[in-house]
Amino acid sequence: MKQDFYEILGITKNASAAEIKKAYRKKAIEFHPDKNPGDAEAEEMFKKAAEAYEVLSDPDKKARYDQYGHAAFEGGGFGGGGMNMDDIFSQFGDIFGSAFGGGFGGFGGFSGGQRRMKGSNLRIRVSLNLEEIAQGVEKKVKVKRKKQASGVTYKTCTTCKGAGQVSKITNTILGRMQTATTCNSCGGSGQIIDKRPSDADAQGLKIVEETVSIKIPPGVEDGMQLKVSGKGNEAPGNGISGDLLVAIETKEHPTLKREGDNLHYDLYISISDAVLGTSKEIDTVTGQVRIKLESGIQSGKILRLRGKGISSINGYGQGDLLVHVNVWTPKETNKEQREFFKKMQNNENFQPKPENSDKSFFEKVKDMFS
Repeated sequence: MKQDFYEILGITKNASAAEIKKAYRKKAIEFHPDKNPGDAEAEEMFKKAAEAYEVLSDPDKKARYDQYGHAAFEGGGFGGGGMNMDDIFSQFGDIFGSAFGGGFGGFGGFSGGQRRMKGSNLRIRVSLNLEEIAQGVEKKVKVKRKKQASGVTYKTCTTCKGAGQVSKITNTILGRMQTATTCNSCGGSGQIIDKRPSDADAQGLKIVEETVSIKIPPGVEDGMQLKVSGKGNEAPGNGISGDLLVAIETKEHPTLKREGDNLHYDLYISISDAVLGTSKEIDTVTGQVRIKLESGIQSGKILRLRGKGISSINGYGQGDLLVHVNVWTPKETNKEQREFFKKMQNNENFQPKPENSDKSFFEKVKDMFS
């Protein structure tokens, strides 16, 4: 079971953005690879802290994590998860970088100060119907992304000699201080273009169309965002690819309405069906099913079909399908029909006789949300 993100950083859910950043910086410095060379446990804690910060520092990701927990980042990833050292140093190096490279007990930057650049992210939208949301689906989409052109070559940056950083020593009242900054010539990658083909841009990249497979877990909601790692734009040289961010859009179902993990279906029946009883076919996310309606069923009755709703994204089972029975009163009748109902106006069987088991509308609504 994955460790709670708040527990990893040692903060509460009410922590402010500044407190979250401060807590992460403290953990990053404590478990930094330069401070703990060869310590696999410290490296793992370093990665965990970065993963926690990636989620909790983003208001949208934090809100989803607070609501769904780690389940919100499974099945393709909604941010977080699977971070490596290159991801961490390319995304968050500025938070703790000043503590290293000579300014923190003499520790050098990771991998000699060189960092791998990360390509930019791409964003797309994917529309899903209710059946796909209920069962999960794998979508194949075509994406135009930048990739390194064939034949491009790189050479060591002459400014930083491949280090990715340039150092500067200044005299202060406290003595000589060394600071390291990202190399402007190579952007910190340690490499610059040597040769590039005519169809490549200034960074040695070209746009290609690629088919990407996206695994979408059951229970996703409109507006959720998945992350497919490494399927964004590539970076020049020895950099790492950005990510493909997939925003979920949901299509409206003609008969079913979603409410959380539950589904609602309005079933209209005639007065004669209500009096005599009947069976009806209704829609579900797995196809039509036939249900039986007992004679004397009342308008407003709610039938619960357990397990016929949406699978919970946090893995806590499956919702139900609530069938709302509505007795349809005809707006037009012929003479014979009117005569019949006139005779029934004072008939004892046609007089309302609600029982204790016949709940009021407000009680039904209360039960639905309890």
